[in-house]
Amino acid sequence: MSSIFSSLPFLSRGSWEESRRVSEILRRETVGGVLLLVGALAALIWANSGWSESYHALRDTTVGPSALHLDLSVGTWAADGLLAIFFFVVGVELKREFVEGSLRDLRRAAMPVTAALGGMVVPALIFVAINMGGDGALSGWAVPTATDIAFAVAVLAVIGSHLPSALRTFLLTLAVVDDLLAVTVIAVFYTDEVNLLYLGFALLPLAAFALALQRGVGAWWVLVPLAVLTWWLVHESGVHATIAGVLLGFMVPVARMVDGKRVPVAEHIEHRIRPLSAGVAVPVFAFFAAGVTVGGLTGLTDALTDPVSVGVIAGLVVGKAIGIFGVSYLVARFTRAHLDEDLSWVDVFGVALLGGIGFTVSLLIGDLAYGPGSPAADHVKVAVLSGSVLSALCASVVLVARNRAYKRIAVIETRDEDGDGIPDVYQKPDRHA
Repeated sequence: MSSIFSSLPFLSRGSWEESRRVSEILRRETVGGVLLLVGALAALIWANSGWSESYHALRDTTVGPSALHLDLSVGTWAADGLLAIFFFVVGVELKREFVEGSLRDLRRAAMPVTAALGGMVVPALIFVAINMGGDGALSGWAVPTATDIAFAVAVLAVIGSHLPSALRTFLLTLAVVDDLLAVTVIAVFYTDEVNLLYLGFALLPLAAFALALQRGVGAWWVLVPLAVLTWWLVHESGVHATIAGVLLGFMVPVARMVDGKRVPVAEHIEHRIRPLSAGVAVPVFAFFAAGVTVGGLTGLTDALTDPVSVGVIAGLVVGKAIGIFGVSYLVARFTRAHLDEDLSWVDVFGVALLGGIGFTVSLLIGDLAYGPGSPAADHVKVAVLSGSVLSALCASVVLVARNRAYKRIAVIETRDEDGDGIPDVYQKPDRHA
């Protein structure tokens, strides 16, 4: 989401083509981040207005055939159905990275991969430490472990006009692993009971979906029914339905040969589905997930002083920064991995703070952990929003200062002192200052 998840090669000296790919993804994710923010703000305003009952009535309206066990609320359809599209894009991106991207070379990916692990473990430990004595509160340990890539990239794009592309690439690669960990956490820790019969049957349309793509079948009327059937069977199995999206994404071949030419299948499908994911699925999910009625100043105080909320906010703001930055530094200090020559550790610290922006997956895990509409789940929403805003502000302070420094470097490096039309050579300021 990302996401969610976005995946892009971790390139310290990447090719022009790979850099162009990073730029294209950044542009789309920026738009997605804005739409996500609009959806969340609209939900908050409506849920705290004089018409809040109508918001909750819409979210809780049941739609779907009961015979198929699909008589779900509109909010559940957004979380289980539309969000599966987002996770499908995640699956496609992960497949590309494992086959031909940064994740196929662990030496190149060592720092962002381990940083993502640190960014998951440390927030979880902080949450557990704060809620150790709480009755049932520990089930939300994974809420602060996820980074919302759409929001994070949108913030970076707005404030980082002169930041090196390597910093954006670091964030995007970090998000790939973060999304993979989030998917694993949901599948392993938030699945209560699994019906192996339905899960086994789900393999049949899943295999047919993969075979159709391998054979070059691109007709929507073939692929969509197979995908929907796979989703329904996974939903019936007890595994969270969004996992079906990841599995379907993994089935997409990265490329296939047609008449001796390489056709980038995964890139083509991602290009077609991403607008639906970023422009519809995720913003609609945000609209139905973020609408919590705070209850005025008293309600806001109660929500923010709840140990669950304190754990989520501390995990996002402090845990993510310590986990991502700390592990990156330790990996560079004690292994052969090294920071990109265009970056400084201050830059990495800014991105580590940016990693505390959690939304899409954090809200989903909150509902899975405590139940939609429960007081704890509502407090999680307030905490995720508060922690994300605080992380964005802290990251902006650091990265805006770095952006100014890189802007000065660009001016000095291109200054033409003697007026001959050729930039003169000057001593460059220390990028690591």
